[in-house]
Amino acid sequence: MDVLKEIVDYGIIGLLLALSVWAVAVAVERWQFYRQIDPSHYPNQQLFEIALTKRLVVIGTVAANAPYIGLLGTVLGIMLTFHTMGTSKTIAVSSIMVGLSLALKATAVGLLVAIPCVVMNNALRRRVAELITLYKAQHQHG
Repeated sequence: MDVLKEIVDYGIIGLLLALSVWAVAVAVERWQFYRQIDPSHYPNQQLFEIALTKRLVVIGTVAANAPYIGLLGTVLGIMLTFHTMGTSKTIAVSSIMVGLSLALKATAVGLLVAIPCVVMNNALRRRVAELITLYKAQHQHG
């Protein structure tokens, strides 16, 4: 069961932190790209939109799945707490509370990763919509 504790502490939380770094890196790259993009270099709106939305799925996917990854860590932590209680044949309220509070940290980290990713995703998608509208305005015929 010590392996399970290590999986929750280092595996789940480590995965969440790695995903958050990846999402932030993509967001920074996209913001820089949007600052210097020239819509006139794209022959049609579809190619422009493909260039704008490239890698945004990473941020949305991290935002959508981080709470579930955190919840998985919590479930594993609770399982570990119950297993430890069962094998030690003691019911000490303090050890139960400590085990459960430690298990919940994975959910907290999952939410701390997901919430900023949702904000970044929404802000970047809003910028994409603005740039597409600008493209349309610049390429109107008639």
